Amino acid sequence: MHVPALLSVCTIYIYFFLFCLKVAFFFFRANMSDSEQTFLDVAIMEVLPQLQAINKNILEEHLQSIGVETYEDLKFVTEADLMTALRPVQARKLLSVWKQKYHTSENSSLSSVEASPTQSLSVSPKISLSTSSSSPGLDTQWDDNFKIPWGKFPEEVMDSLERGKRPGTKLRRQMVRIVVAEMMEKCPHVGKKHSTDVATKMVAKYQNSLQDVIEGDIVGTGYHSLVKQLQNRIENVRRTSTPKIRKRKHQTDVSDQTDEIPLEETAAMQDTYGCIKWNVKFLPIEETQESQQHKMEKLQVMFQNSDANPEEVKCLMKSTFYTQRQHVNQGKSIKCLREEWPFWFDELGMSVHFKELTGIDLKETFTRNLDLKGKRLLDYLTIVCVNKSKKFLQNYGRLQRMRGMQSGCSDDVIEMLLLLLSYFEEEEKSMFFHVEDGCLAEEVQLEQVPLTPTVIVCGQSCYSTTRYMLSLDQILINTNISSFISALCLMFGSYYCFNIHYPSELASTLEFLQRCFFSINPEKGTKVQNKNSKRPLNLNPRVLTLIQQLSDHEWC
Repeated sequence: MHVPALLSVCTIYIYFFLFCLKVAFFFFRANMSDSEQTFLDVAIMEVLPQLQAINKNILEEHLQSIGVETYEDLKFVTEADLMTALRPVQARKLLSVWKQKYHTSENSSLSSVEASPTQSLSVSPKISLSTSSSSPGLDTQWDDNFKIPWGKFPEEVMDSLERGKRPGTKLRRQMVRIVVAEMMEKCPHVGKKHSTDVATKMVAKYQNSLQDVIEGDIVGTGYHSLVKQLQNRIENVRRTSTPKIRKRKHQTDVSDQTDEIPLEETAAMQDTYGCIKWNVKFLPIEETQESQQHKMEKLQVMFQNSDANPEEVKCLMKSTFYTQRQHVNQGKSIKCLREEWPFWFDELGMSVHFKELTGIDLKETFTRNLDLKGKRLLDYLTIVCVNKSKKFLQNYGRLQRMRGMQSGCSDDVIEMLLLLLSYFEEEEKSMFFHVEDGCLAEEVQLEQVPLTPTVIVCGQSCYSTTRYMLSLDQILINTNISSFISALCLMFGSYYCFNIHYPSELASTLEFLQRCFFSINPEKGTKVQNKNSKRPLNLNPRVLTLIQQLSDHEWC
């Protein structure tokens, strides 16, 4: 026999021998004893016992190649991952059982298989089944059963909580750190909803110690400052483990639409913010368009008379609220509105409209909260804040020189508001415009006045004047306001009555007044003018900080 022919025969025998080995290997794996089965064998054959061995082996090898290493990994397998060895119905059947059986992190059913020697299928000792929550971040319902780690708090914290005292700043920070560590152990991706749920539980148990309260008055829901602290701590923890490049991309990537709101939705949100009857759809049953027109004209006549009956004015303003809202929401100009509804721009008429619109008594609510919280806020600003900022101290000294020897409630309110502007580093000129003492309405240089509601101070300072005016859209809407509190209430009420957004230059001061002194505390939305397309914050962090500091500060 020739050598080439001999080599060909040998080659054929070698290939045949290798083929026989491979077939024997597959048969060996298909018929190996139960004690040698892997966890994938168990998981597949429990659902598809009739599956051919070769298909099972192909599927098992494929699952291992995509990273399936434990029973926990089976719940992440998709239908596409199974199509290499299974028909569609087989794949769906397998997925349905796996997702039900291995959905919980406890894997109690698997633990029983491992523990019981009487099971028909045993698990290889190489496969480790943990009954603990090895993947806590995958449990989306963790916050429902989350237990506050009271036992881990320092003794000083628990002593304060049990005695109904507010923990000091350092103790509160320690408490927040412990809670956040426990939360992130349960779920690395903690959201604001989770923080709100946890804060609600904490405040519910220890209201006297953790609730946002100023002089007995609950601010908002009472837990906003604690939510803010939890969120800040979570962000700080995440920041250390987030690559800088990724953070910059997240902040500047304009293609990411998840944090954007269409401009028309934002405008509607800011217009309706804090209102309960922003858009009245139907006329009162007893009213018609003709009766509304008649009452509007009657109010115009009554405004010309100095002896108009206040109660009748209130009644007419309330009954025509529907038409007032229709006019302002249709976009009528301030000039036109003032001509048609002159009482609306007066203290009496605005108080009626504001009450219908928001459910809040404008001036009464402010003065009541002023009695409750005004002194505490003024004391905090003049005793604590003056020692924290050199610029604030300089502004305080300037105001003291302007005030001189004057004293009284009105002067305290002026000082409180001007110091509040200084605290938030917002400029007085955005809220006040000064003219000479004897300045007439037609002499005011309105082109220099901001478009937003602005108090015109007729004098060198708020302390020395006895007359104020109010402008809106660079139009004087009230030229004879006798007190600072009335001017302040009319200015604030105008933002709501006429669908005006808070300017960014006064965002913090106006929101603080809104929440603490006018008792308007919506949980969602904002009244702040949004100058970019990013989602605005529902709650101003600087406002929450001041509320918390006022609540926490202990007076000697």
